[in-house]
Amino acid sequence: MYFDGTVNSIGSGIGAVLISLDERYYPIATKVDFPCTNNVAKYEACILGLQAKIDFKDAKLVPYHEYLEELAENFEKISFTYTPRTKNQFADELATLASMVSITKENLIEPLEIEIAKGPAHCDATDEQP
Repeated sequence: MYFDGTVNSIGSGIGAVLISLDERYYPIATKVDFPCTNNVAKYEACILGLQAKIDFKDAKLVPYHEYLEELAENFEKISFTYTPRTKNQFADELATLASMVSITKENLIEPLEIEIAKGPAHCDATDEQP
């Protein structure tokens, strides 16, 4: 199991990755909604991972696992791989954005479109009239 916790000016979050004996990765994450230090967040992340490990043996999780396998059958080829944050920057930034933004059913956010600017977005101001 790997785990980590972080605290920043926006909030706190914890995460853990459980690794099964057959090398399957099961990532979990939680937004922390109480004041804490980085050290407390790291302990909370460890506890989250250990609780998930215990819960994984819980019969309540079996239907979720079975449903995931059922969904995966709809794909010709599918794999689930944990990628470290340093090699998965875009997904990590999207997750960070989702953890910080306040969304309700009334203000859902449409898909994000990112363009590449080929030049500066400025105008030269002059006193001349066109």
